[in-house]
Amino acid sequence: MTRFPAAKLCLAVLMTLATLLPMASPAAAQGLFAPVAKVNDRVVTRYELDQRATMLRLLRTPGNVEKLALEQLIDDRLKLDAAAQFKITASDEDVRAGMEEFAQRANLDADQFIAALGQNGVSEQTFRDFVRPGLMWRELVRGRFGARVNISDDEIDKAIANSGGTGASSLRVLLSEIFIPAPQGQEAQAQALADELSQITSFDGFARAAREYSAAPTGAAGGRINWMQVSNLPPALRPVILGLKPGEVTPPLPVQGAIALFQLRAIEEGPYSAPDVTEIEYAAYYIAGGRSPEALARAAKVRAQVDTCNDLYGIAKGQPESVLERGSKKPGEIPQDIAIELAKLDANEVSTALTRSNGQTLVFLMLCNRKTASSAGDQNRRDVLTRLQNERIGRYAETYLSQLRSEAQIEIY
Repeated sequence: MTRFPAAKLCLAVLMTLATLLPMASPAAAQGLFAPVAKVNDRVVTRYELDQRATMLRLLRTPGNVEKLALEQLIDDRLKLDAAAQFKITASDEDVRAGMEEFAQRANLDADQFIAALGQNGVSEQTFRDFVRPGLMWRELVRGRFGARVNISDDEIDKAIANSGGTGASSLRVLLSEIFIPAPQGQEAQAQALADELSQITSFDGFARAAREYSAAPTGAAGGRINWMQVSNLPPALRPVILGLKPGEVTPPLPVQGAIALFQLRAIEEGPYSAPDVTEIEYAAYYIAGGRSPEALARAAKVRAQVDTCNDLYGIAKGQPESVLERGSKKPGEIPQDIAIELAKLDANEVSTALTRSNGQTLVFLMLCNRKTASSAGDQNRRDVLTRLQNERIGRYAETYLSQLRSEAQIEIY
């Protein structure tokens, strides 16, 4: 189903912003459902606006979330009106599938995502109302504009030659990192520290902070990471890094159980143009004990016993299936903290920087293989074709939505 743009989030990020809605008096409740806008014959209430704004905050959406929430809700009314005109609906099963897909972007299922929203005062219905218009709009614009989209072989060839449009596959960067632990109940303190450290502008200052605060193994070395190809970075992180000047630090980036900061130390053209990574195969072996001396000793022993990912099957033999996960995913589908660690590794190299279960489980992470655009053949051409079609339809859709806005009767109270 439809993929919706939003910042990647994890359960810990939702817990960070936990707020309980107070019991409202009858007068306050009446005001809560007062209209704040009217779009043709559809009303937007104060309650809906507050709920959407709260959800956007939980998603760590940048900018003025109240303004953005109102804009989204107005656009949702326009999309629903247009869908009704063409008799397009979304069944409960379609909406549930859309909710599952959106939750997967946070590495959760829909029920876990709904529970996390509920603990922060956002109702399940608000989530449904967020998903439903997008599903109907997707069907509408594909039916209305799909036949107009014709992508030539020359356009596909050009997109592949430009490394999928990133224009950055030959670049490599030299970074330093800080991972601030954010265990449950201490997220606000971790966020405050991350906000403070993100203002650092000197290499020495960042290195001192890494040695003092970072939970990553690189902390002892001032957070310094070796040169890496930009194409190996998680897709969501690439534009953030490329938007920095040497010495500048990223905004705080939430990952599972921690908050990450990266400082750009240098950037240069690499000695060759690395092809885009289309799929990453990796394995994660889970060791009880977190970063305790016993767990780290166990990880060192495992490292000495394995040469490839296949060897981990022998290590995990006789243990519950849950202790070993292995699979292949597209870069954008991998949890961000894992993707960051994989970017540092070559095939069959290992990282033990991450934990799970609120720090109680050590992740023995091994990169098995990277599949690149040059090795993907016809499948890569199909992926590029789909991306170009979606981009073209997206431009048609935005123009159509602008037309609907101009023709609608929109009142904001």
